[in-house]
Amino acid sequence: MTSRPPRPRERGIPEATVARLPVYLRALQALQDRGTLTVSSEHLASIAGVNSAKLRKDLSHLGSYGTRGVGYEVEYLVYQISRELGLTQDWSVAIVGIGNLGRALANYGGFGTRGFRIAGLLDADPAVVGKTVASLDVRHIDNLEDVVRSKGVSIGVIATPSTSAQGVASRFVEAGVTSILNFAPVVLNVPEGVDVRKVDLSIELQILAFHAQRRADGDSGRGVDRAGLELT
Repeated sequence: MTSRPPRPRERGIPEATVARLPVYLRALQALQDRGTLTVSSEHLASIAGVNSAKLRKDLSHLGSYGTRGVGYEVEYLVYQISRELGLTQDWSVAIVGIGNLGRALANYGGFGTRGFRIAGLLDADPAVVGKTVASLDVRHIDNLEDVVRSKGVSIGVIATPSTSAQGVASRFVEAGVTSILNFAPVVLNVPEGVDVRKVDLSIELQILAFHAQRRADGDSGRGVDRAGLELT
């Protein structure tokens, strides 16, 4: 049975807080790289893009309250959040779908410094199988179960077309992988106990377009509804 990143400890940490912890960690690591030893909640909140009250409440779930007049010790807070997120050990990752997106993910150098090791690349395209990407040979999808077992894969990444995603997810689950990151524009059906995080780039772009339109409407001094009618 493969291991997987542990869920946050049973402290009743809200999912919204869990979602913000990686943002805090990234901000803290940037401070650490600059040699910053302590940081106030106000400064850290500003870097992370949240208000300081929300940040203090989030960090209180970890048992970290800072010191009045001093703030938080950056190095220790990095350790606390990394431990809570399960990043104090390396996690093996397999990527299925080595098209443009899969290649970009495989070549991203930031995973290694954040506790993730790309251990396997798989694809069904004969033109891709056997090629070397990010110092790894792309193996045929038929070898998925063997890769999961031999490489101790904990996290499966799906970067395939939507028509193939469900089949890949089911094979990951059957192989014992219970943490999946899905880039395919489709909702996956998985058993209870399997964690799926969906990254839909088109939705993110639509959200950005919404905010861009709101700013444009504000600049023009009047709004336009979705039907194109001017709002008075």
